[in-house]
Amino acid sequence: MSSWRATAALGRAVVLGAVAVALALVVGKPVLMVLAAPFVTFTALGLAHRPHRLPRLDSRLDHGVLHEGQGTTSRLVVGDGDEAEYVTRAAGRPAYVAIRPHDGQVGGLLAGGVPAVEISPRRWGRRVLGEENVALYSPWAGFRFGPVRLGGRPVRVLPTTAPYDSRAEAPQPIGLVGAHRSQRSGSGTELSGIRPFQPGDRLRRVNWPVSLRTRTLHVVTTRAEEDTGVLLVVDALADHGGSGGVGAAASSLDLSVRAAAAIAEHHVRAGDRVALRVVGRGQEQVGYGAGARHLRRIQDQLATLRTGDPGEPETGVLQLGVTGGAIVVVLSPMLAESMGTVAATLTRRGVAVLVVDTLPPDARPATLGDEQDPALAALAWRMRRIERSVVLERLAALGCPVVPWRGPGTVDEVMRRLARRAQLPRVVAR
Repeated sequence: MSSWRATAALGRAVVLGAVAVALALVVGKPVLMVLAAPFVTFTALGLAHRPHRLPRLDSRLDHGVLHEGQGTTSRLVVGDGDEAEYVTRAAGRPAYVAIRPHDGQVGGLLAGGVPAVEISPRRWGRRVLGEENVALYSPWAGFRFGPVRLGGRPVRVLPTTAPYDSRAEAPQPIGLVGAHRSQRSGSGTELSGIRPFQPGDRLRRVNWPVSLRTRTLHVVTTRAEEDTGVLLVVDALADHGGSGGVGAAASSLDLSVRAAAAIAEHHVRAGDRVALRVVGRGQEQVGYGAGARHLRRIQDQLATLRTGDPGEPETGVLQLGVTGGAIVVVLSPMLAESMGTVAATLTRRGVAVLVVDTLPPDARPATLGDEQDPALAALAWRMRRIERSVVLERLAALGCPVVPWRGPGTVDEVMRRLARRAQLPRVVAR
């Protein structure tokens, strides 16, 4: 436990004051007493204000959950600090965290309030914020308490969601109620046609102009509005490219996580059922659901992703639990063979699959060490990119659209094409 200790300034004042007084007595020059007076005065005041009680220090954050780019304030709580006059704080600087002031060091008089430190995480994930060293000084800086190291608080940093909005229809909605136009007639607002009256039709559906002209009752038919299921498959097997946090360069995993969060938020607000499946070390999974609470579950799972292989053969990748009428959105840099297999298999089964390419254009291979030849690494990366382009061409030939993620509006046109293709007759091999 820390205790009050004399500062170096107090030690220097004691030594210089004692030496000056001794020389004045030995040499017999009063001028040395005048020079020693400030040091003696400082020593006397510092010793007179010597603290006796140990203060209690604790730091708190204003928020426990943040989106990347948002900020919070780290506040210091000082208990039993009546005998302290000045406080200094030196905050740590973890990766992907911005601090104000930039160096993380603040100080001030306790009478004017404890100075605060503003913290802003710049990348999604679980971060420990608020780690710092704190020191207290007695009046006249004679004694110091600390520095005391205060541990930070774990904070969940959720991925930011771009202003994503789409009016494209779902390819095959077969839910109960929603905002997508169905292929069957029902109670909705989209006009389907006009037909003769049948027993059971509601009178408010009668089209009187057509009925008076044909002298036979005719009713207006509409298309049902239904919800759809959206399955987000996120590739967390590896992270390609460098990440600079929000507002800077983004890696492949950054693009995948942020795109998944944006698509999930859009479909949840539209009333659709959204599920999440992560292919990676943690194998995070969230079942189908809707509502703000379900969206928060998806964001929490996205904030805990860890890159790496599952550690065992991924035998359940193809058993994704895809329901009828669901849309599968695969977010991947498409550098793993298993992701191409997933997209191709589901497309052959007749499932509406959309592949969102999240490989940054400036992605480069990571060097394994000084012994690795840069030219050889560049050649291997070019070969891997060629193999990737072949996989993307084969997926396109199977009817699986591949679109690079470019922010809001990325998948609008592709979703419209899938909706139009779903209304066309298909030949199924039996």
